[in-house]
Amino acid sequence: MLNFILLQAETGNPQGAAGWSFWVMMILIFVVFYFFMIRPQQKRQKEIQKQREALSKGDKVITAGGIYGIIKEKQDNTFLIEVAKDMVIKVDAGSVYASAEDAAQATKQQN
Repeated sequence: MLNFILLQAETGNPQGAAGWSFWVMMILIFVVFYFFMIRPQQKRQKEIQKQREALSKGDKVITAGGIYGIIKEKQDNTFLIEVAKDMVIKVDAGSVYASAEDAAQATKQQN
Protein backbone atom coordinates (compact mmCIF):
# COMPACT_ATOMS: atom_id res chain seq x y z
CA MET A 1 0.00 0.00 0.00
CA LEU A 2 2.75 2.42 0.98
CA ASN A 3 4.70 1.50 -2.16
CA PHE A 4 1.65 2.33 -4.26
CA ILE A 5 1.28 5.72 -2.56
CA LEU A 6 4.96 6.53 -3.03
CA LEU A 7 4.84 5.41 -6.65
CA GLN A 8 1.81 7.62 -7.29
CA ALA A 9 3.56 10.56 -5.62
CA GLU A 10 6.62 10.11 -7.87
CA THR A 11 4.76 9.52 -11.12
CA GLY A 12 1.88 11.92 -10.45
CA ASN A 13 0.85 14.64 -12.84
CA PRO A 14 3.58 16.88 -14.26
CA GLN A 15 2.52 19.96 -12.29
CA GLY A 16 3.47 18.31 -8.97
CA ALA A 17 -0.04 18.34 -7.49
CA ALA A 18 0.25 14.67 -6.52
CA GLY A 19 3.31 15.37 -4.39
CA TRP A 20 1.57 18.30 -2.73
CA SER A 21 -1.55 16.30 -1.89
CA PHE A 22 0.57 13.43 -0.55
CA TRP A 23 2.30 15.69 1.97
CA VAL A 24 -0.96 17.35 2.97
CA MET A 25 -2.47 13.93 3.69
CA MET A 26 0.59 12.86 5.70
CA ILE A 27 0.41 16.02 7.81
CA LEU A 28 -3.33 15.53 8.39
CA ILE A 29 -2.73 11.92 9.48
CA PHE A 30 -0.07 13.08 11.93
CA VAL A 31 -2.38 15.76 13.35
CA VAL A 32 -5.18 13.22 13.84
CA PHE A 33 -2.80 10.80 15.58
CA TYR A 34 -1.55 13.58 17.83
CA PHE A 35 -4.95 14.79 18.98
CA PHE A 36 -6.59 11.38 19.34
CA MET A 37 -3.72 9.23 20.62
CA ILE A 38 -0.60 11.07 21.78
CA ARG A 39 -2.12 14.06 23.59
CA PRO A 40 -4.65 12.09 25.70
CA GLN A 41 -1.91 9.67 26.76
CA GLN A 42 0.28 12.58 27.88
CA LYS A 43 -2.61 14.00 29.91
CA ARG A 44 -3.17 10.63 31.61
CA GLN A 45 0.53 10.35 32.44
CA LYS A 46 0.55 13.83 34.01
CA GLU A 47 -2.54 12.96 36.07
CA ILE A 48 -0.96 9.73 37.33
CA GLN A 49 2.23 11.62 38.21
CA LYS A 50 0.23 14.19 40.22
CA GLN A 51 -1.53 11.37 42.08
CA ARG A 52 1.82 9.75 42.92
CA GLU A 53 3.21 13.03 44.22
CA ALA A 54 0.11 13.47 46.40
CA LEU A 55 0.51 10.06 48.03
CA SER A 56 1.62 10.18 51.65
CA LYS A 57 2.09 7.97 54.69
CA GLY A 58 -1.02 5.94 55.48
CA ASP A 59 -2.52 5.99 51.97
CA LYS A 60 -3.78 2.74 50.49
CA VAL A 61 -2.02 1.84 47.23
CA ILE A 62 -1.71 -0.93 44.68
CA THR A 63 1.48 -1.79 42.84
CA ALA A 64 1.77 -2.54 39.14
CA GLY A 65 2.17 -6.19 40.13
CA GLY A 66 -1.19 -6.19 41.91
CA ILE A 67 0.02 -6.02 45.51
CA TYR A 68 -2.20 -4.00 47.86
CA GLY A 69 -0.72 -2.19 50.81
CA ILE A 70 -0.41 0.94 52.91
CA ILE A 71 2.43 3.46 52.54
CA LYS A 72 4.71 3.45 55.57
CA GLU A 73 7.41 5.76 54.20
CA LYS A 74 7.91 7.88 51.11
CA GLN A 75 11.46 8.29 49.82
CA ASP A 76 12.83 10.01 46.71
CA ASN A 77 12.10 7.34 44.10
CA THR A 78 10.71 4.55 46.26
CA PHE A 79 7.97 3.75 48.73
CA LEU A 80 8.05 1.44 51.72
CA ILE A 81 4.70 -0.35 51.67
CA GLU A 82 3.26 -2.53 54.41
CA VAL A 83 1.51 -5.48 52.75
CA ALA A 84 0.80 -7.46 55.92
CA LYS A 85 1.40 -7.01 59.63
CA ASP A 86 5.14 -6.39 60.11
CA MET A 87 5.87 -7.11 56.43
CA VAL A 88 7.22 -4.10 54.56
CA ILE A 89 8.41 -4.08 50.94
CA LYS A 90 10.32 -1.43 49.03
CA VAL A 91 8.94 -0.62 45.58
CA ASP A 92 9.77 1.88 42.85
CA ALA A 93 7.55 4.96 42.86
CA GLY A 94 6.72 4.42 39.18
CA SER A 95 4.92 1.18 39.94
CA VAL A 96 2.61 2.53 42.66
CA TYR A 97 -0.95 3.72 42.06
CA ALA A 98 -3.59 5.02 44.43
CA SER A 99 -6.06 2.25 45.24
CA ALA A 100 -9.38 2.33 43.40
CA GLU A 101 -11.32 3.02 46.60
CA ASP A 102 -9.16 6.00 47.54
CA ALA A 103 -9.28 7.37 44.01
CA ALA A 104 -13.08 7.16 43.99
CA GLN A 105 -13.31 8.94 47.34
CA ALA A 106 -10.94 11.68 46.21
CA THR A 107 -13.01 12.24 43.07
CA LYS A 108 -16.22 12.53 45.13
CA GLN A 109 -14.59 15.03 47.48
CA GLN A 110 -13.39 17.21 44.58
CA ASN A 111 -16.86 17.38 43.04
